[in-house]
Amino acid sequence: MAQKQILLIVGGGVAAYKALELTRLLRKAGVGVRPILTSAGAQFVTPLSLAALAEDKVYSELFSLTDEAEMGHIQLSRSADLVVVVPATADLMAKAAHGLAGDLASTTLLATDKPVLMAPAMNVRMWEHPATQRNLATLKADGVAFVGPDEGAMACGEYGPGRMAEPAVIFEAIMGRLKGEAERPLAGRRAIVTAGPTAEPIDPVRYLTNRSSGKQGYAIAEALAALGCEVTLVSGPTALSAPAGVKRVQVETARQMLAACQAALPADLAVCVAAVADWRPADEGAVKIKKTGDAPPALRLVENPDILATLSAAGPDRPRLVVGFAAETNDVEAYARAKLARKGCDWIVANDVSVEGVMGGDDNTVSIVSAAGVERWDKTAKSDVATKLAERMAKALA
Repeated sequence: MAQKQILLIVGGGVAAYKALELTRLLRKAGVGVRPILTSAGAQFVTPLSLAALAEDKVYSELFSLTDEAEMGHIQLSRSADLVVVVPATADLMAKAAHGLAGDLASTTLLATDKPVLMAPAMNVRMWEHPATQRNLATLKADGVAFVGPDEGAMACGEYGPGRMAEPAVIFEAIMGRLKGEAERPLAGRRAIVTAGPTAEPIDPVRYLTNRSSGKQGYAIAEALAALGCEVTLVSGPTALSAPAGVKRVQVETARQMLAACQAALPADLAVCVAAVADWRPADEGAVKIKKTGDAPPALRLVENPDILATLSAAGPDRPRLVVGFAAETNDVEAYARAKLARKGCDWIVANDVSVEGVMGGDDNTVSIVSAAGVERWDKTAKSDVATKLAERMAKALA
């Protein structure tokens, strides 16, 4: 990658300290960083620290005679390949959404002709406030990209969405944005990826689930995002972190997973990797079921909704390409062909989970089953399967 330049706007919030680590990561990767430090941001990090790590001057004043003579806010706003706002506070988002230009940061955002990436950070109530959500929708409609926020504990002592994404995640999102169009063939495309198991409650303590780790689905979501795709990852319970640049929606049951997928429509691509429970208990116990000394209680099951078949059904919201997964222990290709016909999807990625190291492991052995026939791949790392599959899907959507 040729030398790239970032214009880094540091907003005022506790998360501003993470901008220092982000700057270090970018410089280590050979990316130039030119910082703009807001007056609020200067309450949390010093200009000296930012300048030392960026190896460049820190800009802060809109009406600085020297800066205006040397650079000017117009030139400054166009001096980089990408404008990054870290942290993107509720105030900065509101100013950008409404076109306010009362300081150097907001003026730069209004004057720039370069793409903008924001990493929001604020209290959970501020993030969920209708005004912030309206501003978010406006900025997205204007083409602004976002990374995060995450859900977690905050400096204020509350818990929920609003925690800024970690510097390493923001770094990966930036590097993805800096790639040329040839390296981002899915730019402008939207994808839904399901991953992990589902958990169907029997009572407040017990549930039905399976051994899926979610690794393959997460790897596919990451590979699609790396090609420029806007990815919504609908995930069952896993121990995995959300990939950089991917919006994760966490669910537990099959019905919740279906609802999340439908809420993410329209999309160009749907990849159903999740190991969804075929059945769920007909009746969920309100209290823990106790042993009584008699015969074990009967567990009556009912069928779960079919997510792959629902997304594959003809209609205005059907994605152009729908890919399903089939985890089988025997007669893998035969079952995959039958599933392809039954579900109405475009491809089935059949994986033989009887092979040691596949279920819950880091490797996979797959075959791509479509109307054109069967394409068999050798056993390889799930990350390599994801990369190869993402490239194949990009070609199909070209």
